Amino acid sequence: MRIVRFVAQGRAKYGLLAQNTISGLRGNPYAHFQHLSSPSILDGSNYKLDKVRLLAPCLPSKIVCLGLNYRSHVEELKLPMPHVPLIFLKPSTAVIGPDDKIILPRGWKRIDYEGELGVVIGKKAKDIPEKAAKEYVLGYTCFNDVSDRHAQAADGQWSRAKGYDTFAPIGPWIETEANPDNLKLETFLNGELRQSTSTSDLIFGISKLISFISGAMTLLPGDVIATGTPSGIGPMNPGDVAEIKIQNIGTLRNFVVAQE
Repeated sequence: MRIVRFVAQGRAKYGLLAQNTISGLRGNPYAHFQHLSSPSILDGSNYKLDKVRLLAPCLPSKIVCLGLNYRSHVEELKLPMPHVPLIFLKPSTAVIGPDDKIILPRGWKRIDYEGELGVVIGKKAKDIPEKAAKEYVLGYTCFNDVSDRHAQAADGQWSRAKGYDTFAPIGPWIETEANPDNLKLETFLNGELRQSTSTSDLIFGISKLISFISGAMTLLPGDVIATGTPSGIGPMNPGDVAEIKIQNIGTLRNFVVAQE
């Protein structure tokens, strides 16, 4: 099942996407977390996918990101394997949706793409054991952890480098049925394959991440865990098109521009 957030007739709302038709939801998907297959959650409206504009599929209060969570990426950077998940936060103001513009800030020197699997939380989660972790997942989406490498090196920490407006593209929808443990993840820049891996290469899997993160902070409905990027990171420039494609989920496309 695919959950979308979209604009129709000047109004943002949620819906379920099937065969290029969106069925409108009553309220938001978190209110119906356990009953998404019930017809009673639909409001009776229908829209053709090509007649609406898709938005970021969720509105996270926070995005919890992972550093160094693919074995291939650790090897690429020649760094030691982490013993615990290395987490950092992106602000909600960085979120954009499919086909939106990634805006490179004034004075930029190197801005990289990082294709990642995003985990969307479905209900409030605190101190969750690993064996129950996936019960708190609404679904999965594509994520681009856009990163300013110059700011990252200059600051010695990552808040500015990862937190610029537009640096958290999410979408195109939330897939509720995907198995996150073995998905093919690919990143394309201007149609050229730059990253290709499987989520089976993750150092810390989804259940471990939810348990670990919820032990430190409460996860709220709509929050996103960006699970880390594999090897193959690289720079983007104005005019580029970045695409994150994940098996059984979809493709997130964004256009790169310079700030005016």
